[in-house]
Parts: sequence; structure tokens; C-alpha cells
Amino acid sequence: MYNMKLGIIIPAHNEEKRIERTLEAYLSYFNEIEKEAKLIYKIIVVINASNDKTKEIVEKIKKKDSHIEYFDLKKGGKGYAVIEGFKEAIKQGFDLIGFVDADMATSSSSFYDLVKNIGKFDGILASRYVSGAKLIPALTFRRVVVSRVFNFLVRSLFLIPYRDTQCGAKLFKAHALKDSIYNLGMTQWAFDIELLYRMHNKGMKIREIPTTWTDVADSKLKVGKTSLQMFFSVLQLRVINSRFRRFLHPLKPIVMFLWKTVG
Repeated sequence: MYNMKLGIIIPAHNEEKRIERTLEAYLSYFNEIEKEAKLIYKIIVVINASNDKTKEIVEKIKKKDSHIEYFDLKKGGKGYAVIEGFKEAIKQGFDLIGFVDADMATSSSSFYDLVKNIGKFDGILASRYVSGAKLIPALTFRRVVVSRVFNFLVRSLFLIPYRDTQCGAKLFKAHALKDSIYNLGMTQWAFDIELLYRMHNKGMKIREIPTTWTDVADSKLKVGKTSLQMFFSVLQLRVINSRFRRFLHPLKPIVMFLWKTVG
């Protein structure tokens, strides 16, 4: 029987405190199930603009386990790192290609749930906001409000049905990525919104399933600042994809100024 080839992209920006634990957990889990699940898998760590010891740690783990690959980008944000990882995985001929954040908010078993449930869909999203999801610990009232307002904004502006576009665990079939990832306009916070928007407009079938998500200590995200960055990213993305974008072009300097102000 044909073994499915799975590529897991992990973007890593200054992750020296967490990357070893994450890689060891994912390697342990997937090495154990690899044969039974009929998988051939690879973890591609995309180190982006790091100035700590992330690269040295990944190199050390790679020497012990050939399932690890990495490359080192000197610039770019998370979105850019994920997109470049997707392109590399496509080149290597993987059938299923996904990404997961380096902080272990999504466990290896929760990521494998995506593999098990993608079925005939073109992509599958881990979701914190559909029935059956488990958040550890439960979100604060402030984060619930921010998340729901942001989701309402995204769904209203882009007319996409997904309840959680920002959870850091997604999986796609290679053909869906080939048709969607090239020439994306967003390489920071809103890259996955643009990717899902393109896929939805192409008629691709994307499924959401409940996930177990752990709010990890030492998170780099500051709710207030990140919310503002996301808000302006979404506005920028809406302008880029508007049929009236040539009339809205004069607003670009204003949006960019506001982005730099909150960045």
C-alpha cells in the first residue's frame, strides 16, 4: 500500500527556549506511529531572522534524527517562513503539507488528528472555536471578546466561513497549496487569512475540526499589540484584494504608517 508523504513546517523565530522540547515531542510521537500509520514524514524547521541559538539546537537534533531538515532565512516574518517552507515541501514531493507553531500549543497527537481527518478535503484547520474544542486554560474574558470580534471582522470582510483562521496548526494537500501560495501579498500576521481566502474563492473544500490547544507560558504574543497588528493586516489584505484597490491606493501610506506605529 502507498505510504503517504507528510511534511510538517515549523517556523522558528528566536525559539531557543522551546524548539528542542517541541521537536523531541513531535519526533517521539511520529516515529512511534510512522509504520502503523503508513506515513513517510519530515519536519522542516524554517528558522527566520533569529539571533539566538535556535539554529545550533536544530542542528544538534538533526544529527540524531534524519526526519529533521532546516533552512535559515535571514529576514521575513512568520508568514514568509511558512510560505517558504511550503514551497520547499512541494519541491520534495510531499502529499500532505502543514504547519504548526513552535510553542507546542498544538500537541503532536492533535496535529495528527488533522492527518487522520483530512479525507477528501483539500485542507483542514485545527479550530479553537468550534464545538468540542478544549482550551487549556480557558481563555480570559478579554481574549474571548477580542477573538470573537476579530473572527466577525474576518468573516464579514472576506465572506469565508471559518471560525478560527489564526490557530497555528493547518494541513493541506499539495495540489491545494500549489494553486494558492505563489504571489501571496501578506507575509506577516494575515498570511493564512489570504491563503484561506484564495482557496475558498477557488472552490476548495476546507474542513475545521475541534482541537486541544494549550496556552503556553513564555508566549511572545501581547494581546493588545498583536490585536492592533492583526487589525491593520486585515485592512491591508482587504485593500489588496478589493476590486476598488486602484482607487484605494492613496490610503496605502496611511495603513503602512499605522502598521509601523504598532509594530
